[in-house]
Amino acid sequence: MSNTNSPRPTKAQRRDDARAKALELRQEQAKREKRNRVIAITGLVAALAVLAVVITMILSQQSDDSASGDAAYTGDTVTLSDVKAPSTAQEDGGIPVAAEGAAGTSADGTVVDVYLDYMCPVCGTFEEANGHQLEELRAGGDVTVVYHPISILDRASNGSAFSTRAANAAAAVADLAPDKFLAFNDAMFANQPEEGTEGLSDAEIAEIAADAGVPADVIDVFTQTDGDNPWRLYAPYVSALTQQAGEDLEAAGTNLATPTVVIDGKPLDTKTYDWRIDGKLIEAVEAAKS
Repeated sequence: MSNTNSPRPTKAQRRDDARAKALELRQEQAKREKRNRVIAITGLVAALAVLAVVITMILSQQSDDSASGDAAYTGDTVTLSDVKAPSTAQEDGGIPVAAEGAAGTSADGTVVDVYLDYMCPVCGTFEEANGHQLEELRAGGDVTVVYHPISILDRASNGSAFSTRAANAAAAVADLAPDKFLAFNDAMFANQPEEGTEGLSDAEIAEIAADAGVPADVIDVFTQTDGDNPWRLYAPYVSALTQQAGEDLEAAGTNLATPTVVIDGKPLDTKTYDWRIDGKLIEAVEAAKS
């Protein structure tokens, strides 16, 4: 038996093999580095894209918040005679609604004034309990319900001036789409935000209005400003209406609060006619007629 041994590589061959191996390793390393760079760049691009979206959203939100925060009237004290009020409003700024169901209509007979703030949770409770009773009273043909959408709770909406923005929108509807005023009023309370929050955004108010049948060109007025001033078009009216409400309620022997109901100039006696009980508001009106 004989052994066959492979010839031992020469020094030159070992050197060439080592160089080839080193080249191969360098090439593999270069591929890994290139792959890692591509992954890193792709990740960076994606991260920058996400960051850009976040920044845009933040800036947009800040812009919206700023616009909402500037919605309330901040000029000198004004009276109703100084401001643009809804064409359907009375001299005292209230918006009357009679059997026809449209803002600006009135009937001979009893007048029921309702002072409300769209941020006021008790106003929401009042609307839920008495909306159908007010409708029944109006339908009788001898009762006018006068709505006073005032703003005393802007402080409770985290700087968004929700009470003013909501009342401003209601004023626009009363002025430009009076037949939709009640539907908008009801819908705002049906979607009432919690007190102490930022309230509904302008976009949400617009959506509620659209669902209530308010025309798009009227909805566009909701965010229209008063000339070069930052506040909304009807914000001076809301401010003047709120001031007038305080004066009228003081003259009637009560304080400015929401909700407040006044029947033929006299505040509702809530001890005798607790409006939380079904039918009591109608009883109070019938008693005032006699």
